Amino acid sequence: MKKILLLATGGTIASKPTAAGGLAPAITSEELLSFVPELAKLCEIDAVQLFSLDSTNVGPEQWQQLVHAIRQNYDAYDGFVIAHGTDTMAYTAAALSYMIQNSAKPVVLTGSQKSIYNRDTDARNNLYRTFLYASSDFSWGVQLVFDNKVILGTRARKTRTKSFNAFSSIDYPETAVFRDMRLIPFLRRPDPMPPVQFYEQLDPAVFVLRLVPGMRADIIPLLAPHYRALVVESFGVGGLPGGEHGEMYARLQDWCTSGRLAVFTTQVPHEGCDLAVYEVGRSVKELPGVLEAKDMTPEAVAVKLMWALGQTTDRAEAMRLFTTPVEWDIV
Repeated sequence: MKKILLLATGGTIASKPTAAGGLAPAITSEELLSFVPELAKLCEIDAVQLFSLDSTNVGPEQWQQLVHAIRQNYDAYDGFVIAHGTDTMAYTAAALSYMIQNSAKPVVLTGSQKSIYNRDTDARNNLYRTFLYASSDFSWGVQLVFDNKVILGTRARKTRTKSFNAFSSIDYPETAVFRDMRLIPFLRRPDPMPPVQFYEQLDPAVFVLRLVPGMRADIIPLLAPHYRALVVESFGVGGLPGGEHGEMYARLQDWCTSGRLAVFTTQVPHEGCDLAVYEVGRSVKELPGVLEAKDMTPEAVAVKLMWALGQTTDRAEAMRLFTTPVEWDIV
């Protein structure tokens, strides 16, 4: 019987109603397990309450705590399950994908749209199937299990706010699916796998700028004192209003000349960006320090930049790290 470590972090799955009428994390890791007694037949489970937060409050500091806990316990367990809130779970899944690379052991995140405290919700099903996946011989790497789907950490995105089928795999196949209790794997663990690599350094000095028609360019110099990298969520396949003759281009040129990074992505949910298609993007692509996110998810773009900047202060090296595919984030 495999040995799995549960790391509980709060979120809706562990929430109860408050006196004010809202929901807040209040259920401990041991209590979570007590709601699904069938888990005892699947695997041997230890549980740790790492923190108890609404996932809106989960960020780089908590990602580092998770990585540290997994690194400290990596040799003692066959896999890891993380119970997490849904709102930022895709960010955490992406972060762990970059901070724990080449893991032959599964690091699996799950959560729910309704609390496990309630009857007949998605919480118990998601938690049971997550442990079922984590204890299987097919499991590996950083994955997200939700509503009978297993999704790569770099490809997961929350695409619905309330429905039980809240998460989708963006522009990449699901790793596996469940048919009732039967696990059907699609993408098997690479063989052989390089040794696992852990990273605990991040630099959150990344700003995501979503373009809207008519936006003023003077926002960019205001960001310069506080951020090392800018993610530009552009229109369609990418570009800047006015092209190389516009004010936005001039301000971005100043940003890049100062040694900072700028990564272009798209507001469109699928198929990624390509600055070479239109004249408003071709000149931008030639600026020093400008990169394209291609088909990466927005969550993966932001977090991979934090990871790359955390490894180096050299822009060229950060650019190399960002453009090197990790865990199928770029295809």
